[in-house]
Amino acid sequence: MDIHALEVFCRIMELRSFSRAAEAVSLTQPTVSGHIKNLEEEAGTRLFDRLGKEVRPTKAGEILYRYATEILRLRAAALQALDAHRGRLRGSLLIGGSNIPGEYILPALLARFKARYPEIGLTLRIGGSREVAAAVADGEYEVGMLGARFKDPKLEYVRFAGDEVVLAVPAGHPWASRRRVSLADVAKGPLILREPGSGTRKATEEAFARAGVEPARGAVVAELGSNEAVRQAVRCGAGCSFISRRAIEEELKQGALITVPVEGLKLTRDFYMVTHRHRSRSPAGEAFRKFLLEQARP
Repeated sequence: MDIHALEVFCRIMELRSFSRAAEAVSLTQPTVSGHIKNLEEEAGTRLFDRLGKEVRPTKAGEILYRYATEILRLRAAALQALDAHRGRLRGSLLIGGSNIPGEYILPALLARFKARYPEIGLTLRIGGSREVAAAVADGEYEVGMLGARFKDPKLEYVRFAGDEVVLAVPAGHPWASRRRVSLADVAKGPLILREPGSGTRKATEEAFARAGVEPARGAVVAELGSNEAVRQAVRCGAGCSFISRRAIEEELKQGALITVPVEGLKLTRDFYMVTHRHRSRSPAGEAFRKFLLEQARP
């Protein structure tokens, strides 16, 4: 199978559009259609169903996509290995980060890594911890950083740094002047939580479970998909929330948010570098993994 045709095929799978894929790979739409026609003839089956402007992969298309992404990954790794053999390290690297490390830890690390390896192109994608772990397991990301561990024999976790999860309330809240509150008080609400699958949500649920406390019916007033959304909701007085101290450092300095100690609760968690236990990494991916190990905080 022609490698360029596979590249075009993967872009159509990702963009769900022949025209957008043609634009992304700088080819005309008839040329893109020709590549797919040749692939379909070689495969002996249709790879896409064209429903007006919408393009959907067939089952055969989904099967080919799994192999095509691996072929393209190995091609990129081979080219990087040859560059490394010649004393140059270049190429591209796709990294995944859950919300806190993706927004507050990885950007500075990527800048330092880029200064060391200027010819490596870096792309950071941010999502929930479970989402990042799944992408590493599937080979989409070579390296990820997240705030929770999930049971998957394919994944290897290495602790990178610690974090403190605090109970935040807005300035002027009745609890803002209290020395501490009980977890039972917090469970009465109103309580704002991150979405299921986030590291902060996992740490919060584990804390309630250890204390044998459950949020009261109707206590959870919102489940939000980002720390920014949680931060803004708490500032607006929608409720209290457990959130990473890293995410609200500016609000704490400004006095817009207050942290309230919870009796008997010290909620800490770790951030982990996650890699695939068995997949080989590209030279760029391996360089980034070693770089993170150098930067890890004991």
